[in-house]
Amino acid sequence: MSSHSPITQPNRAQPDAALPNTAAATATRAEVAALRARPNASVVIIGAGINGIATFRDLALQGVDVVLVERDDFVSGASSASSHMIHGGIRYLENGEFRLVKESVTERNALIRIAPHYVKPLETTVPIYSTFSGILSAPMRFLTHKQGKPTERGAALIKTGLTIYDAFSRDGGSVPRHRFHGRTRSLAELPALDPKIKYTATYFDASMHDPERLALDVLFDGLAAGPHARAVNHLGAVGFDTDGVRVRDGLTGQEFSIAADVVVNTTGPWTDLTNADLGRDTRFMGGTKGSHIVLDHPELLAATGGREIFFEHEDGRIVLIYPLKGRVMVGTTDLEHDMREPAVCTEAEVDYFFELIAHVFPAIAVDRSQIVYRFSGVRPLPRHDDTQPGFVSRDYRIERSDVAARPGTTMLSLVGGKWTTFRALAEHLSNEVLELLGHDRVRSTEGLAIGGGAGYPTTDDARLVWLTSHDDEVGRARAEALLERYGTRAEAYLDEVDGETERVLAHHDGYTQGEITWLVRNERVVHLTDLVLRRTSIAFTGTLTAPLLDELAALTGDELGWDSGRRHAEIEAARALLADRHGVVLGQLAPVA
Repeated sequence: MSSHSPITQPNRAQPDAALPNTAAATATRAEVAALRARPNASVVIIGAGINGIATFRDLALQGVDVVLVERDDFVSGASSASSHMIHGGIRYLENGEFRLVKESVTERNALIRIAPHYVKPLETTVPIYSTFSGILSAPMRFLTHKQGKPTERGAALIKTGLTIYDAFSRDGGSVPRHRFHGRTRSLAELPALDPKIKYTATYFDASMHDPERLALDVLFDGLAAGPHARAVNHLGAVGFDTDGVRVRDGLTGQEFSIAADVVVNTTGPWTDLTNADLGRDTRFMGGTKGSHIVLDHPELLAATGGREIFFEHEDGRIVLIYPLKGRVMVGTTDLEHDMREPAVCTEAEVDYFFELIAHVFPAIAVDRSQIVYRFSGVRPLPRHDDTQPGFVSRDYRIERSDVAARPGTTMLSLVGGKWTTFRALAEHLSNEVLELLGHDRVRSTEGLAIGGGAGYPTTDDARLVWLTSHDDEVGRARAEALLERYGTRAEAYLDEVDGETERVLAHHDGYTQGEITWLVRNERVVHLTDLVLRRTSIAFTGTLTAPLLDELAALTGDELGWDSGRRHAEIEAARALLADRHGVVLGQLAPVA
């Protein structure tokens, strides 16, 4: 995720630029005004993807005076384009990255415990077509990191890898051990699979069904630490001057500087572009593009049996077919990408995904009419020159430098990182910051519940107790939906609507008017796209319509004080972004009152 000027980021959404110059568009937000009133901190973090947000939380819990700024919305860049998995990285074993696998498995198991509202064990099945394929080429890949002629992994190689993986996964039974089945048993369990398979291997990783909401929980944990922790979205870092990091308000265009002893660049695949904006020429990054599509396809959903289907295709790319929110997500690609260009899912990638589905489920037909959403992002991988994308390390490192424009300020650039290890990475990065500041760590985030994971009922009995205590407020079904959506943070919403009658949206029966207003009021919504793409799953699940977008704009506008011009601009900006980046084309724009 990144936070820099629109000029250097043509691939980022720019709804701010489309807004009319009205009072509603130029009014200074309270959090921006507060930052301008005290434009200094010990640490400024640039980029509010999951790693920037997690580092913000960690430092805030140490009592550090920390500011987090993000040019777009929180968790709106690479972190919002993930495969929705928290995984140990079984494929990293072939790269010899045993430290990363151990850390990833440990963090995966921990997230199941500290964020159980969003991270849950995921049964994963690998279809296997041969017994010994890949055995001769795998050692050469391990030694040279050159992919060579692509070949699917056979049963013997996969069995070896899963046995090692299980050894890393022994942690109080967080997930079950793997199991192997032959063709007959495999087809009995998943009858729509290709009958040509010889075996299946089934193991467990973890799903992350709401990555944006998980990141927001991490953010609000940091903000709750006290007034020394401040975070502002739609406020981009555009340079360095003698007063500190120069930032620009995306709504008003106003600029000011924030002084800090340490500046941390956590802008992911945009790290080099951010450094360029800040006057430093670096060549750290070499990210690859990964795209996904989301299908409304009941037959394919049933064929998965509730499992993720995961394998390496014969071209060497990782494939996943993943049941999620009543839909099926299919991905991913691993393509070289120029960060100066938009990252979008192309028609060629869609064709490729359809070929993958046919490879595993040959009797199931799919077509473009069943795609309800598509998305693409760039992995924050280090520069890899001639190394094949699949063999580029998913590990991370921290680069340190001085700031010429402001002597005495140190800059740290994060290179790499992934969703699964965000807590451990943030602890590592925070330790470096604490060392620079001369501060001691006073609290560990290890084992610390995240957001709505605190007190989340993980047993049937505990869940029944929670639901029973709240079903008299909104009914059992509604209480259960809120618990799944927000974890125990749902109690804050229930307290706010206590005694009031909820009114369901006119164009979506899964949300109420009060809930939308609560999200806008409490979760730093600035633009309509913030609500549609990240505070809710409405766009992702394909349930957004033109009338619903108008309805959401009206509720958001009423809460934020938008006039008719601002409301119209927000709707048009949302429609353009949804069409260009996500393949969601809505009907004709309704007139705005």
